[in-house]
Amino acid sequence: MLGRFLASALFAGILSGLIVTGLQQATTAPLILQAEQFEQAAQAMAATPQHDHSAESHTHVAAGGDAHAHGAEDGGWAPANGLERLFFTALANVITGVGFGFLLVACLALWNGKASGRTGVLWGLAGFAVFTLAPSLGLAPELPATNAAALTARQTWWIATAAATAAGLWLLVFPRKLLATAAGIVVLALPHLVGAPQPPAPSAVIPAELAAHFTAASITTSAVFWACLGWLAGTAYGRGVTAGDAARDRPYTA
Repeated sequence: MLGRFLASALFAGILSGLIVTGLQQATTAPLILQAEQFEQAAQAMAATPQHDHSAESHTHVAAGGDAHAHGAEDGGWAPANGLERLFFTALANVITGVGFGFLLVACLALWNGKASGRTGVLWGLAGFAVFTLAPSLGLAPELPATNAAALTARQTWWIATAAATAAGLWLLVFPRKLLATAAGIVVLALPHLVGAPQPPAPSAVIPAELAAHFTAASITTSAVFWACLGWLAGTAYGRGVTAGDAARDRPYTA
């Protein structure tokens, strides 16, 4: 049982992570590179001393530019563009896929039904709604150099939204009672009625069209990832269950 659980989650997570990595190279990765070009141009402009007749003004701008430059240099290690960046992107996607794969297979194991690719896709789409779609309604996927609210506030709202969405979907699907359905709708809507933390002003660096394109591409890519993860996890776990049942039902022969 445990071996089948581990093998299904690892198989689905690794393969889904590699699939979404390839998809990202044609969708979100080029947009991130474009955004980084805008970010580097803005940093170069900010680091350029502004000629002013006021010595105090000139000193302030130059110091600000130096601080910004040193901050970029001391911001920590980052993978170089090319194969190195692709490798670490794939590694992050595989780790994420395996983690969500364990969660998905656990749901399939606890669910009172026969696991299959079809049921796996349904559970995968539920994961997409919980971890991507609902949070994206308030906090859209962001490109580099995008203005954002405080990190702690965004993380708190994201976690609360994911939890509320999971609870709301469960109330809508499983109890099958009018009161539970009404409660599920309220729970689903609650985080969005409260509202996500927003930045004080929109980004002046990234064009709005580029940001919108990235948001749409990220959400679509995530949907493909969850559908693949669900199908692979459901298929692998379902076949393992069937094989295990057949082995248990096979008569003993000496």
